[in-house]
Amino acid sequence: MKRLRITVQGIAYEVTVEDLDIDTPAAAAPAPSAAPAPAPAAAPAPAAAPVAAAPAPAAAAPAGDGAVPSPLAGTVVSVDVSVGQKVAQGDTLLVLEAMKMNTNIGAPSDGTVTAVNVAAGATVTEGQVLVTLS
Repeated sequence: MKRLRITVQGIAYEVTVEDLDIDTPAAAAPAPSAAPAPAPAAAPAPAAAPVAAAPAPAAAAPAGDGAVPSPLAGTVVSVDVSVGQKVAQGDTLLVLEAMKMNTNIGAPSDGTVTAVNVAAGATVTEGQVLVTLS
């Protein structure tokens, strides 16, 4: 088994990949010491392989205008900031849900929220501006 770090659209995921070479005898596998984990997705499938994602690092760096784009398509679970609020780099701005998995969208830098462009329950697309900072 190999542990790999895969970055997808600026978000790092740690995954464990098992070699499924059919020429290898099955007797070489160690005896399980606890309940077996579900089989990992066939390699390589980085988009479907995030493992218990820790809070996501800051969203993609703003394009100089303070825009914080959505790193993925999904549904807004909660908006944790309001216009005028000061935020520090890494503070959670909002939470997105995609494929039954919540992703914290963090502030890419220190700043003040100048616009919140989405509300809880909204469906967003990849690249859509969620929040604007100054």
